[in-house]
Amino acid sequence: MGQENNITAQKRSSGGGGNGLPTTTANGRGRSTTLMPRGRQLHKTFNNIKITILCGFVTILVLRGTIGIGNLGSSSDDAANQNIIEETNRILAEIRSDSDPSDPVNEPEFFFNINDTFTLGPKISDWDKDRKAWSEQNPEFPNYINGKPRILLVTGSPPKPCDNAIGDHYLLKAIKNKIDYCRLHGIEIVYNLAHLDKELAGYWAKLPLIRRLMLSHPEVEWIWWMDSDALFTDMVFEIPVSKYDNYNLVVHGYPDLMFEQKSWIALNTGSFLFRNCQWSLDLLDEWAPMGPKGPVREEAGKILTANLKGRPAFEADDQSALIYLLLSKKDRWMDKVFLENSYYLHGYWAGLVDRYEEMIEKYHPGLGDERWPFVTHFVGCKPCGSYGDYPVERCLGSMERAFNFADNQVLKLYGFRHRGLLSPKIKRVRNETVTPLEFVDQFDIRRHTVQGSSGSQS
Repeated sequence: MGQENNITAQKRSSGGGGNGLPTTTANGRGRSTTLMPRGRQLHKTFNNIKITILCGFVTILVLRGTIGIGNLGSSSDDAANQNIIEETNRILAEIRSDSDPSDPVNEPEFFFNINDTFTLGPKISDWDKDRKAWSEQNPEFPNYINGKPRILLVTGSPPKPCDNAIGDHYLLKAIKNKIDYCRLHGIEIVYNLAHLDKELAGYWAKLPLIRRLMLSHPEVEWIWWMDSDALFTDMVFEIPVSKYDNYNLVVHGYPDLMFEQKSWIALNTGSFLFRNCQWSLDLLDEWAPMGPKGPVREEAGKILTANLKGRPAFEADDQSALIYLLLSKKDRWMDKVFLENSYYLHGYWAGLVDRYEEMIEKYHPGLGDERWPFVTHFVGCKPCGSYGDYPVERCLGSMERAFNFADNQVLKLYGFRHRGLLSPKIKRVRNETVTPLEFVDQFDIRRHTVQGSSGSQS
């Protein structure tokens, strides 16, 4: 563990966002902001309603053809049906392109001024004090419940439909997996589909979202970001939060890669925890100026490539930017950062998914490490996009295996499991009984959670 040649494939895709020049002075956002006209909002709302209705009609048409009565209709009916299909395809294409009939034609795209410093919003300086006062005034929203800190898991996906239907299907499976884990472990969850800041697209979109959630949910102690292409694969394991009492950022990483090699994959921002505190807001404020798309992000990419070992030449990404920030201002930040590698807060999928059968035979859930990975992260797969670093068939098959591997752990309580790790079909593994509570005591994951090691960083 910890050797770069073992995890080089965990790199970010070159198309995964970027960052900008690290600056310290704040002189405004350097841009104008316009709100979407109300007419456009209504138009998109009606589009969504129309999609629902039209998809219903298309479904009826398919059923008619399937059961063999489609020929009873007249030629005029066929023409009407074809019009419905064409209208559905037109609206879907319009949404995917993010266009609108009211949009100006050939509107120029403006980029953030490279001479200005980007900010996420007004500077917050007394958040710890304000949050403590709010908690005292609102005891019905405690930061800790039954001795455990309140955690909010945050994930999301682009606001537009995927390039293909199978991508939307696997996004659905991914969020189902996260909902299952959160339900079993008493964690709240937010799924986001909105871009809160047009400057911070791609991987950078998480920054304004995390900040907004911190400020809007003072009752939450930890914000846990997880990429949409990451799945929980150990449904029993629990993060050992008491291990991080003296830290504000927990991220999967390796100190030797970070400080000795200065590698661009020393840590992974696909799954990390931020404490809701002033320190975290300050870090976000220093991280965000690296992210505006356009010239800022392109120039920052050159700086990151020059300073981080093994980084290809491409526009700045959030992960490289965080590594650069922590290295260049180590004394300012690192005493509150925990680089976790005793369990898989991020587990690179290519070295795990083909070993699930071996894991089932030799080990058991609750370990969270290479024996039974806590999180399997599909870095380099783009199930929702039209490109990726790996063949689509391999990615989708591996994601199916990971989902079913985790889902079997959930279905066990109900007496079922998948017929195979590549099969969506399930089979009964336990007969019904007149004493069902004995199985609740035996198989309910909530009664058998296992926390990770409380050891130190390695």
